[in-house]
Amino acid sequence: MGAVVGLGVGVGILLIWSAFVLPAAPKVSRSGRLGRLLASAGLGEVSPVGFVLVCVVFAMVGFLAVQVASRTVPVALAFATIGGYLPVGVLRGRARRRQREFAEVWPEAVDNLASAVRAGMSLPEALSALAIRGPEPLRAAFAGFSLDYQVSGRFADSLDRLKTRLADPVGDRVVEGLRVAREVGGGDLGRLLRGLSGYLRDDARTRSELESRQAWTVNGARLAVSAPWLVLLLLCFQKDVISRYATGAGVLVLLVGAGACTVAYWLMMRIGRLPIERRILS
Repeated sequence: MGAVVGLGVGVGILLIWSAFVLPAAPKVSRSGRLGRLLASAGLGEVSPVGFVLVCVVFAMVGFLAVQVASRTVPVALAFATIGGYLPVGVLRGRARRRQREFAEVWPEAVDNLASAVRAGMSLPEALSALAIRGPEPLRAAFAGFSLDYQVSGRFADSLDRLKTRLADPVGDRVVEGLRVAREVGGGDLGRLLRGLSGYLRDDARTRSELESRQAWTVNGARLAVSAPWLVLLLLCFQKDVISRYATGAGVLVLLVGAGACTVAYWLMMRIGRLPIERRILS
């Protein structure tokens, strides 16, 4: 029995010593634009350098494939640029879908919080319960919050890590609202959550209607930009035609076409875009 007590005291002293002496694990910076985009897409564990390497690989594959088919370096370089941008486009689409999915389920999550608080649960317990009873897309993030709070017991720090996992503008508003309610007192917490749930539901409904009306503009812009390059890709199998793009005039046509497509696509997206929610205190 004495050996067990001595072992427990020794382990406790070792843990206390390590907390003050050993260096903390370095935090992964996500302050860059690419890092924030990866976090918004739910790929926060992927490093920006690794993602850039993926873009380089896609660019090389695009260049080699078109070069083998066309034997024309300028055309291969054009498709290498398209291949290098392809992972970025996929990443942005994933981030938009994830944000849209979160916006749809946040009202349900806030309703669950309000019900749990009304039933007498503390705010940390209510948040931890969302890992089991909350909407499916949010469960992993709240499971991480539950583990953080159980380990550290620090509500504010656990909320900060929850915001990092979510990387979502709506999640930032919910988390900051809960933080304020916790700091100033929870007397009006139930009313705050019910009001927030109604606001989020109305906002999601309005944005969904606007996005459905905007879809034709986005799809039209993508079709208009991709059509000329699909035609050029088909021309790669006609050696006598595609070889003309290896001349100075052909390179000029490619540059003018690429510039026109870029400007036209940017204008179409600029005209049809919706207001973008910014993350707060991220």
